[in-house]
Amino acid sequence: MLIPIQELRLYPTLKADLYISAGGSITYWPLLKAQYKFTDAQKRPYNFNPAPFLLADYDYTAYPTTIETKNELVQKNPDLVKRFVDASIKGWYSYLQNPEPGNKLIKKDNPEMTDEQIKYGLQKLKEYGVIVSGDAEKLGIGAMTAERWQSFFDKMVKAGVFKPNTNYKEAFTLQFVNKNVQAFL
Repeated sequence: MLIPIQELRLYPTLKADLYISAGGSITYWPLLKAQYKFTDAQKRPYNFNPAPFLLADYDYTAYPTTIETKNELVQKNPDLVKRFVDASIKGWYSYLQNPEPGNKLIKKDNPEMTDEQIKYGLQKLKEYGVIVSGDAEKLGIGAMTAERWQSFFDKMVKAGVFKPNTNYKEAFTLQFVNKNVQAFL
């Protein structure tokens, strides 16, 4: 039985299989186990279909996609990092405003992708606020806040994933985000 994650809270004694990715086994799975008393016996390999897994509905508030680099690069070449982050943000705004050039590249790299699939995907990105919602509505695509990082860290400590003395603030910087970059398109 496959139950979308947004419906799991309706089943507090759920004994069904839960499809968890390899990465999810060390990130969100411990939180789900702690909050909903799931067991490892319920865990099955994720089948690469993201549709049923809306983790934010279960208070898993980690940023789903981040740009990662070494602290050394941030310190030695912050302009390069800034330009990369800004270009990534501008790329998303450009795609949302005019998806056709991006869609052509998608189909070139994946010829099996149909126009209908791409249209549906873009519609769902917008419908569910995957790119622009929450803090991004005010601060722009790529928005992050120290408060959200703190909240996520606190939840993961409670779930036993992180130790309370972990200096989680070393894992991120707000130096390159929250600049409302789309204004510069």
